[in-house]
Amino acid sequence: MRRFGWVGAAALAVALPWLPFLPPFWITLANYIGIASVVAIGLVVLTGVGGMTSFGQASFMGFGAYTTAILSTQWGISPWLTLPASLAVAGIAAWLIGQVTLRLSGHYLAVGTIAWSVALYYTFANLDFFGRNDGISGIPPLAIGGFRFIDPRATFAVVWIGVLASVLATRNLLDSRAGRAIRALSGGSVAAASFGVNTARARSLAFVHAAVLAGFAGWLYAHMQRSVNPTPFGLNASIEYLLMAVVGGAAHIPGAIIGAALVTVVNDQLQDLLPRLLGQSGNFETIVFGIVLVATLQAAPRGIWPLLARARPRHRDIQPDAPPLPHRALPTPNLTGGEVLDVRGLSKNFGGLAAVSDLGFTLASGEIVGLIGPNGAGKSTTFNLLTGVAEPSGGEIRFLGRSLAGLPARAIARLGIARSFQHVKLVPAMPVIENVAIGAHLRGHAGAIAALLRLDRAEEARLFAESARQLARVGLAEHADRPATELALGQQRIVEIARALALDPVALLLDEPAAGLRHAEKQALATLLRQLRADGVAVLLVEHDMDFVMTLADRLVVMDFGTRLAEGRPHDVRENPAVIEAYLGAPG
Repeated sequence: MRRFGWVGAAALAVALPWLPFLPPFWITLANYIGIASVVAIGLVVLTGVGGMTSFGQASFMGFGAYTTAILSTQWGISPWLTLPASLAVAGIAAWLIGQVTLRLSGHYLAVGTIAWSVALYYTFANLDFFGRNDGISGIPPLAIGGFRFIDPRATFAVVWIGVLASVLATRNLLDSRAGRAIRALSGGSVAAASFGVNTARARSLAFVHAAVLAGFAGWLYAHMQRSVNPTPFGLNASIEYLLMAVVGGAAHIPGAIIGAALVTVVNDQLQDLLPRLLGQSGNFETIVFGIVLVATLQAAPRGIWPLLARARPRHRDIQPDAPPLPHRALPTPNLTGGEVLDVRGLSKNFGGLAAVSDLGFTLASGEIVGLIGPNGAGKSTTFNLLTGVAEPSGGEIRFLGRSLAGLPARAIARLGIARSFQHVKLVPAMPVIENVAIGAHLRGHAGAIAALLRLDRAEEARLFAESARQLARVGLAEHADRPATELALGQQRIVEIARALALDPVALLLDEPAAGLRHAEKQALATLLRQLRADGVAVLLVEHDMDFVMTLADRLVVMDFGTRLAEGRPHDVRENPAVIEAYLGAPG
């Protein structure tokens, strides 16, 4: 039924511009809406999903427009052949600009994009190569054989086929391993990197994808308008495109089209209506337009599309018969030697504060070691040092005999160390099973090109079959399609464990996994950890529930003020006077 709905909508879109009662003006306006939609769709990936605010998308549109204008007017190259060049120039410019700009974050990134947007505008406006402020005219229209796409009705088909292609390409990208890497950024770069995501590459991919779509929009604009000048590619235009994405729903592709339509139509109508109402000319539409936008965002802070569309969890069809992913060989369980992890003299200083000082312990395969201590003892800092999130001030960490010195988090994850976090770090809007699939990121290889062309489906089936298996393993299979934020805090912690298991780890570092769990859930977690121990996985456990950790751990390492206070079997630690006084409580 949905397929016939899409076919009907497509047929209506093709027939729409040829309806006799539709004025050419509205067809032309629909073409501008389509071009703006392409730019806004790129901002869905960059801003709505990737969390990076850019005020420079109109500049990339300018790269695409000027490239085809120069090639088609000065070199006589067919407009169709200039399309790859326009996309390439916009993409290469974005990659080069991103090497510097994407090192910034938050409002610094936004300010950075404003700076180069202004610089590029004046570059277009002051160089003879670009025609200065007069721009370039006489750009040939698109043509097939002897048919020239000059009439707005003919152009309509080209523009909206371009919109459809942009929608499909963006959907394919987001529904892929590369797209999940971009989406993982909103759950925190620390968590993403801890499961092998190259966060710099993911940010660059989002930046380049948005720029290439803007370059495509510029190519369409140049051959529809048949002339280009710097005005449509300045900062004001970039702000307008960003508003389109935000008003429609920055995280939703349909929202980009709705936002483009709303902003374009309202802006156009205000320019005609307000002078008649006020009896004088001026840029009054900017004032009213701002008020309308603020009111819209007040009523719908997540954009218009989430209000129009029912939030239904997407059901992902899992292929249980998909070939399993390869598993790494685990070391033979050995509680008396053969350490997986060997920590010696580990230290971390923050200024004059020693968060961790001369800490040492070992972790063997098939062993559960509890790392316990009062709040502020340095346990979570130790986890960050072991997983490459923070760099040690001194000491040595060896994993399977290899030094981890200087390795980033993603490289340590590749070696087989997985972790959970003290404060849950899931991607909020992403379904549970896709959060788990982030943990299997390093077990796949398909990149962005394969995703855009849908050549990654076999690998995706294997990744999601593995993710479903790990969810079933932790008892949350029935919640696979629910958004992560709909789960209770304790369940979210269990999702983090499933995500860590999807990495196929040699060592599993769990930071307070039992916090927020009910008694039966804790018992199920304990059973799972014992099974992992039997399978040969080494488990390092930070936990404040002493009954839970005392009955589960083979050994305990007690920290106090960043140092090792005691180490031994749970029974021996429980009886240690120093531990009783510092942590378990001195006898009254």
